Amino acid sequence: MKWIAERDALIAQTMAFVQSVTGKKDDLHPPEIPMAAAAGPVQIVTVNTVVEAEPFQAAPPPQPLPLPPPRVASHDVRTEMHARIANFRKHQERFEREREEYCAATLTKLRAGIRDASPRPPAEK
Repeated sequence: MKWIAERDALIAQTMAFVQSVTGKKDDLHPPEIPMAAAAGPVQIVTVNTVVEAEPFQAAPPPQPLPLPPPRVASHDVRTEMHARIANFRKHQERFEREREEYCAATLTKLRAGIRDASPRPPAEK
C-alpha cells in the first residue's frame, strides 16, 4: 500500500504546483481524502524532479498552394467541353456495343442449347 501513499502525495504536489502557476484553486477536482488516511497516518514524501526542456522553436507557417492559372478565353472552355462530350459519347457507344454483343452471344448459346437438348422421357401417370 506504499504506492498508494506515494501516488496521493504526487497528486497533491502536482495540484499545489498547478495552483501556484495559475494562481487559483481547481474547482473541478476537489482534493480527495486518501484511503490510507483511514488506516493510519500518511507519510508525505516530497519528490524533487528537474526537467530540462529544449527552447521552443515555432514551426514555419505552411506555404499556400499555388493557384492554377486563370482561364483567359472562353474558346478554350468551349473546346474542352466539346472534347469531353465527344469522349463521353464514344464511351457510351462502346458500352452499348458490348451489351449488344453479350446479348447476342447469350441468345446464341441458349438457342444452341435448346436445339441440342435431348427429348424428355414421357411423364409417368
